[in-house]
Amino acid sequence: MLTKTLHIPTADGRADAFAAFPDDGERHPGVLMYPDGFGIRPVLREMARELAGHGYYVLVPNFLYRHGPAPVIELPEYIGEDARAAVFARLMPMIKAHTVERALSDADACLRFLSAQPEVAAGPVAVTGYCIGGLLATRTAAAHPDQVAAVAAFHAPVAADGPDALARITAQAHFGHAASDLTPERLGELNQVLDAAGVRHTSEIYPGTVHGFTMSDTNAFDPDGLKHHWDRLLALLDSTLGNN
Repeated sequence: MLTKTLHIPTADGRADAFAAFPDDGERHPGVLMYPDGFGIRPVLREMARELAGHGYYVLVPNFLYRHGPAPVIELPEYIGEDARAAVFARLMPMIKAHTVERALSDADACLRFLSAQPEVAAGPVAVTGYCIGGLLATRTAAAHPDQVAAVAAFHAPVAADGPDALARITAQAHFGHAASDLTPERLGELNQVLDAAGVRHTSEIYPGTVHGFTMSDTNAFDPDGLKHHWDRLLALLDSTLGNN
């Protein structure tokens, strides 16, 4: 497995990023992986390596690069309940400053950069993300229907931009919701919107999970939820990007 720290040219400067891909000299399907609000850190690098091990080129951008390189603030090794409030107090102003306009501009830059990498195969790509990164993934898929074949988002506010935004998604989608984030009734409403928009999707609540369940360096971590996430994500990517 090869890894690199890269810098993505954007309209507002250079975004640092982490890439992982197989060390076999071949070209592989590209996956843009947006981190959660805590950003690029050891657990995200490990998740990128895990996905790359299944035959993908995985690019993880620091979407808060306007505030500095990742990590944009000093993070504890383990983000437990006692540390979470203080960490979010510093991060939330930066996250709120990441407007839809900025997100879409960065998405353009990230997809151009990803597709230009010599290790990335020609053809469509996938986008995935966690928490706010899941919303960024859905925005990217909606804005680039000709380029994004698959989108996955986990414990993410995927409906935050409204039904019109979801209706622009042509990619095959999987949305994995935390049980603490979405009631069965709200899930039903979301799935009705997706059905009405013609989005090919699976959208489900992961039983017993709380927001952030994929992140092993937080107190929200759920091992069963993480495994279910990998099962769903890999099946989606293999079926859409043809990496069998």
